[in-house]
Amino acid sequence: MGEFPAVLITGARATGKTTTAAQRVEQVDRLDAPGVAAAYRADPDAALRRASRPVLLDEWQEVPEVLAAVKRAVDRDQTPGQFLLTGSVRAELTNELWAGTGRIVRTEIFGVTERELAGRLDPDQPAFLTTLARGALDQLGMATSPPDIDEYLRLAVRGGFPEIAYRQRSDRARGLWLASYLDDLLTRDAAVLDAHKDPAKLRRYLHALALNIAGTPTDATLYQAANVDAKTAAGYEQLLENLYVLTQVPAWSSNRLSRLTKAAKRYLIDTGLAAAAANLTLADILADPGLTGRFFDAYAATQLRPELALMYPRPVAHHLRVEGGRREVDLVVDLGAGRVVALEFKAGSAPRADDAKHLFWLRDQLGDDFLAGVVIHTGPGLFELGDRIYAVPLCAMWS
Repeated sequence: MGEFPAVLITGARATGKTTTAAQRVEQVDRLDAPGVAAAYRADPDAALRRASRPVLLDEWQEVPEVLAAVKRAVDRDQTPGQFLLTGSVRAELTNELWAGTGRIVRTEIFGVTERELAGRLDPDQPAFLTTLARGALDQLGMATSPPDIDEYLRLAVRGGFPEIAYRQRSDRARGLWLASYLDDLLTRDAAVLDAHKDPAKLRRYLHALALNIAGTPTDATLYQAANVDAKTAAGYEQLLENLYVLTQVPAWSSNRLSRLTKAAKRYLIDTGLAAAAANLTLADILADPGLTGRFFDAYAATQLRPELALMYPRPVAHHLRVEGGRREVDLVVDLGAGRVVALEFKAGSAPRADDAKHLFWLRDQLGDDFLAGVVIHTGPGLFELGDRIYAVPLCAMWS
């Protein structure tokens, strides 16, 4: 808002778009209110002129012509911070013409992070990945009582939706809220984008994705688990991405390495939602080492994803897997000009050099372009494992 006249906040439903935006404006115009909508339909340009700036245009899709009015207002006056827009995810996709191109800047909102919940939002503090790239471990904080694996996964199952994260919900209440969210997502939201989607099949496919969160299953594994064909599965994935529920981390490619797999790594944007979609309790996840590792990986990704979006130049995250699984690195983050920070997520409390063997290998392959390799773990220790290779507790991100 400090740089651009109009900003559109996107993101999954119930991530707090309207609540966040309303705290940063002088006036809120809810276009789902009949009286407000009538005024904007009658003359959107005049309605905008009457509004105090900055103004939030909430549920803008109820009066789509307001986009063209915002465009005209921005063409006349480039003063930053005039308009915020929020609305239905489906609205962007069902409008044939997008009048905001070149005038309205998009920014995505994510779930709440532990750093936000802890109130440790220092704008002058270097990003976590920047600190790692510099090898400045002494600048990372350490919790006096760091979480153990049970606590990390309890937080993962809780998830980052504000309605849950900011309230002390019981497990039963949390489960009811997430079940309702899933019902709305798979019926109402999905049907608006594609009325031909079968909610029961879509639910089965989401269940398969949730069970394989932070994994690289083959496409066939997923669509066979959901009992759908390949074309249907591809359509479901696109739909879930359009709803900001599914995100895919592409495979890393490099002319220095051979036989790299091309399959993307799939994440649901919220680990609490993933647990609900897979019908998993905390006890279920802790009882299965595979699920424990994948949910820890996915939970760590939810803490990193908003930070990556705030960094400039914006890093690009990939995963690395050599065919046959002989070498795997959970995240390879390109900070620009081919310089990378590589991350391995280990659901263990005492990482050793052997846990970083793929990081050592990647360092030797990339040379000076390899800035740092980090084993993100569940224990209390923060220490060096080798040249540019470190062991760092996940809680160092918010301690």
